[in-house]
Amino acid sequence: MQWTLSEEQDAYQRALRDWLDDVAPAATVRAWFEAGDTSAFEERFVADGWAGVGTPEELGGQGGGLVELVLTAEELARSAAPSATWLANVLAAPALAGRDGAAEAAFAGAAVALLVSAEKVPDAAPALALAADGTVSGEAPRVLAGGTAAQFVVPVVDAAGSRSLRLVQASADGVTVTPRDLLDRSRAVADVVLAGAASEALDVDAERVLRDASSRAAVLVAADTLGASERMLALSVEYSKQRHQFGVPIGSFQAVKHASATIFVGVEAARSVVYFAAASVDADGPDSALHAAATKAQVTAEGAKAADSALTLHGAIGYTWEHDLHFFYKRAKLDERLAGSPTVWNERLADALALV
Repeated sequence: MQWTLSEEQDAYQRALRDWLDDVAPAATVRAWFEAGDTSAFEERFVADGWAGVGTPEELGGQGGGLVELVLTAEELARSAAPSATWLANVLAAPALAGRDGAAEAAFAGAAVALLVSAEKVPDAAPALALAADGTVSGEAPRVLAGGTAAQFVVPVVDAAGSRSLRLVQASADGVTVTPRDLLDRSRAVADVVLAGAASEALDVDAERVLRDASSRAAVLVAADTLGASERMLALSVEYSKQRHQFGVPIGSFQAVKHASATIFVGVEAARSVVYFAAASVDADGPDSALHAAATKAQVTAEGAKAADSALTLHGAIGYTWEHDLHFFYKRAKLDERLAGSPTVWNERLADALALV
């Protein structure tokens, strides 16, 4: 199918792309990563009003829906721009519904993150222990944006085995946050340990919030893969025109043409399925969870293959720090595992469709 954006969505995507071209060119992004500090971008992203686009106003955002969030994810990936804090915010914000000022603060710079491991599907992540006095204990390794979050939305289970969500401040006693390095420097994770940390109850349907976060994470990570794949395709085509062997551009070789064409087909297929899944999840249709699962499994697996092909087309230069390709290669490889591997999502599809 061919997906067509509305005029407003198309204008938003073009405006964000222009802004990223100005604020986050490759040389600037590389400098952020070399310094190990991406806060300048994250602060500018919030200050210039992009962080809340796609999130309802009642949750502290600027309106719009998952399609707008998909466009944001795609463009951030096309620039290899830091996106962990933004993604953590949009996934956790629905849990703050009804708390005056809490979600608004998240989109104004006081980031909030779901306390689940980045490689886990949110609704399948282990819950932490909730004591009778309301304190929470347990640990979650590799939490997305765990090192920059001001507060955590924590899935917990009480002595009766009931799961709920609690809010824990990152500055509270008993909270230990240990940042971890990733090969993909455009995202960040941290190990978070809670040892009797004070918490507040969140008056939301925990199962619904986590289920929705899972579908949204699946679609948004797939959108990130789409953006990274677009750039890898562009870089590969450009390089194949510049690099010569036997006196001719390598782009004239049939094997190179076939590899580039395969990446192109994957990109165009991903574009339609990602946008469709975003609209489906936003509409909360009966098959929206299946659409999200298929999108995450197929798009991120294909993106990882595209990364390997792009690296092969570039040769060893593609993985050097000085060349831009490695930003997108590492990004696509992380996307394959982020919020659940393709295998995990394919198993969900199989279970839901009663194939086995």
